[in-house]
Amino acid sequence: MSSEKPTKINQLLSSLPNGIVMQSFWLVNSGYSLDLQKRYRKGQWLQSIGTGAMIRTGDDVGYEGAIYALQTQSGTNIHPAGRTALSMLGKAHYLELGKQKVIVFGGKGEQLPTWFQRHDWGVKVEFYQSSFLPPDEGLVEVELKSFSIKVSGAVRAIMECLYLAPEKQELMECFELMEGLNNLRPVQVQQLLEKCQSVKVKRLFMYMAEKAEHSWFPYIDLKNIDLGKGKRSIVKNGVYNAKYQITIPRELEEYGKSTL
Repeated sequence: MSSEKPTKINQLLSSLPNGIVMQSFWLVNSGYSLDLQKRYRKGQWLQSIGTGAMIRTGDDVGYEGAIYALQTQSGTNIHPAGRTALSMLGKAHYLELGKQKVIVFGGKGEQLPTWFQRHDWGVKVEFYQSSFLPPDEGLVEVELKSFSIKVSGAVRAIMECLYLAPEKQELMECFELMEGLNNLRPVQVQQLLEKCQSVKVKRLFMYMAEKAEHSWFPYIDLKNIDLGKGKRSIVKNGVYNAKYQITIPRELEEYGKSTL
């Protein structure tokens, strides 16, 4: 590495956790000019991973370290979501088969920077913009090796799965995930259902929660939850459920029923 007196760069690196991305604009705002950043790259203190983004030279940085930068440096609500969040919370271990696919959600108008999109994180990242839930509701902090990031809590995560269904997420898989959520807090479920703007998500959530016979389900007050009006065809050639006025896959409707 460069023999240049490293006081300022050491001060920077010692103040930050390992495994994260440092965005150029954020470094400028922190007192590290573009010229100084260039010197640090030339001196092999920092390594570019794309225009406007750097890491410690030789550091092993996953997509989580990029999410950390977007949340703490850019102030976005971009976060691991859906099935990925449930996996990070320890509720979807068995679903990770083959090359990992990571589900990331952002609020309306939020986008992944070009450096994020073009860098190889070793996983397939699927990004979705949505506004069916308030952007900062239902998130939790997850501790990683040297830093923490916000991810969807269990209630928000299963709603995000249902938001993607059936085109991007299989409904049977959603139900299998719902079956595992037997310890949700009714207050949290109620709050997110009341704030959810997707009739499809709310009807599917209620249908699956009731079908799974969760102990928290009877505590949900439907009076304050807008389930909309009229029928909703979730899938073609499915089975109609009159209570929630949705057409769902026959496999899902008959799942768990005795054949005797």
